[in-house]
Amino acid sequence: MPPDGALDWRRNLAAVTVATFIGFTGFTLVMPFLPLYLEQLGLTDTGAIAIWAGLALGITPAVTAVMAPVWARVAERYGRKLMVARSLFSFVVIMAAMAFVTEPWHVVALRGIQGFFAGYGMLALTMAAESAPEAQMASAIGWVQTAQRLGPALGPVIGGALAHAVGLRMAFLGAAVMFLGAFLLVLVGYREGPRRAPNQDEPPPVRVTLRELLTVPYFGMFLVTIFALQMVDRSFGPVLPLYLREIGVSVTQVPVLTGLIFTVAAGAGAVGNQLCHWLLRFVAAPQLVAAGATAAGVAALVFGLGPATPWLVGAAAVFGAGLGVGFTTMYTIAGQRVPSASRGVAFGYLTTASLTGLAVSPVVAGVLGAVTMRGVFVVDAMGMALVAWGIRRMR
Repeated sequence: MPPDGALDWRRNLAAVTVATFIGFTGFTLVMPFLPLYLEQLGLTDTGAIAIWAGLALGITPAVTAVMAPVWARVAERYGRKLMVARSLFSFVVIMAAMAFVTEPWHVVALRGIQGFFAGYGMLALTMAAESAPEAQMASAIGWVQTAQRLGPALGPVIGGALAHAVGLRMAFLGAAVMFLGAFLLVLVGYREGPRRAPNQDEPPPVRVTLRELLTVPYFGMFLVTIFALQMVDRSFGPVLPLYLREIGVSVTQVPVLTGLIFTVAAGAGAVGNQLCHWLLRFVAAPQLVAAGATAAGVAALVFGLGPATPWLVGAAAVFGAGLGVGFTTMYTIAGQRVPSASRGVAFGYLTTASLTGLAVSPVVAGVLGAVTMRGVFVVDAMGMALVAWGIRRMR
């Protein structure tokens, strides 16, 4: 905690939360419409668009997952504020470059470079937790997680309207401007406390390994569940605009409806994050995760039926709320089960599981969507059923 007391940690939390909100809003300003952008770049086959979109959406978290331990070590040496600022500024440059690409492989290449510098979301959580007093740590993390949900709730609506008004290329430039604002906010608003120099008389800290964490009851289940929830959460990206067009939505309304569905799902996910603390007073944590997974699975099945627009929007709300409850509850269970000295490392491995799901999901969804769009939602429902069944076995 910074030495200046409560004012510092609250200012730091505000800076990190708002910067996270701006960054996640800027990202979802354009990413939900990536299949349509690839179509503008010359792709005409629906299957090819789905595959290219899956690769473009999946390569960034894949590279991020590989680079996360490297940047974590650099952050320990030079400070997390510098690493977050570095990541946000890279998004300014890459998002602006996206507006000038001419080939689908340009998009994939830029997204790969983006993954090399990404990871500010995870570091923002750590910055919020380290700045806050012990009693306020859970609240600080919760606020940043909510910002990570509310940003995607607002971004697609703004992006859909912006794409409709000025085109997708200009929307990428708008996203770059938003990341610039987040970058400046972190530089000016966040004050990083001094790092304590190691004492030569102290024994070196014990390194916590994954093997040791797997001795914690059900920690392996925590990793698998976070991975599965993220797989389902990000499976819509490569196929949703194409699927809406396939089930009869007019071409002019596809960007708007796509943005609305992503917004409703993300907003409901934020509500689920906030409700989790209250729900845990009445429902055991494993049962709450199982209920959230079941709700998300049922909503995915509704999507697969291709119903009218009001049903799609309603299903998106249930889908987002179920996943929001599931994610927050799983992190809560892990925080309770893992010893406090190992909690940071444990959360790092949970983040790696999440990033892996984030990387694999769009690729799998894109390949499956090239064969059958409806199959994506059916597989989502089956995955959530397996999660609910596995979690109910926990005591």
